Amino acid sequence: MSPHFPPPGSARSAAEVNEQIRALWLRTGGYLSAQERTEYELLVVEWAKAIREEIIEAA
Repeated sequence: MSPHFPPPGSARSAAEVNEQIRALWLRTGGYLSAQERTEYELLVVEWAKAIREEIIEAA
């Protein structure tokens, strides 16, 4: 299954990305294949970027 990532410039909120991370862990039962590990890593990077942007907007 290929992950769905938004096109550049249409960033999702940290909450949306976090929900997708949670869904990935639930779907896999906590054990990630190599492909799922890659998806997870990309989601974590996207989540961190969204958190930074939300902090900057709040400041």
